[in-house]
Amino acid sequence: MQWLRLICLAALCSALPARAAPAGDPFNSPLWPNMHKLMLGGGKVVFDPKVKVTIPERVEDGHFVPVTVDARELGEVRELVLFADYNPIPRALRYQPLAAQPRLSVAMRVNQATPIRAAALDGKGVWHVSGQWLDAPGGGCALPSQTRSTTDWNSLLGRVSGRAWREDGALRVRLGVMHPMDTGLVSNVARFNIEQLDIRDADNRLLARLETDASLAENPLFTLHLRPTPTPLLRASSQDNDGNHYTATLPLAP
Repeated sequence: MQWLRLICLAALCSALPARAAPAGDPFNSPLWPNMHKLMLGGGKVVFDPKVKVTIPERVEDGHFVPVTVDARELGEVRELVLFADYNPIPRALRYQPLAAQPRLSVAMRVNQATPIRAAALDGKGVWHVSGQWLDAPGGGCALPSQTRSTTDWNSLLGRVSGRAWREDGALRVRLGVMHPMDTGLVSNVARFNIEQLDIRDADNRLLARLETDASLAENPLFTLHLRPTPTPLLRASSQDNDGNHYTATLPLAP
């Protein structure tokens, strides 16, 4: 199982010498050294408040935790990684804002109270890390998907909906995909999640790419901010770990 592999990998990594690990984790998390290696490859890290992470102070449902990440103050950002230390599947997503602003909003699952962190890779190869502590009930990653309980689940699977409009000098995109995002931690339910989501313009130029994991909330909804483009429409395509492909066209609102 994925969570068992992560635990074994974490144990292996803990026996390796740390590379460029920063001192003074703001959360004093005992799992931070492993997160540094597993999520960021052990690369150079600085804790930096310029990376803004916004979450509720407390949630009653660990199955749905809204998160907004904004790293625009850093300037050039090659990647954003969103993860939670104490989740059995720590990483929620990796975002490449190729022709987009380094900010996004999404919802994820949490399995217990945990630091929720975002790491932004700058143009010099340095990870800038920030986060917030979330007080949450247990079990959010092990709850069955509510999507599967609907009678028309099969007909809704993979339905992509969204819209795009110009706002404050950017192209704002809100995109949702109907998918259970099963974690594999529920008895007799295999892991089943979207693995990648691409946004392209009318000329098929890749504007943004998301690598996603099962710790995202079911039926994930993404809010992205692309750089202005003259394209009259956007194309969204995604695929899951079962080989299914989903596509949609998003016209730009006038």
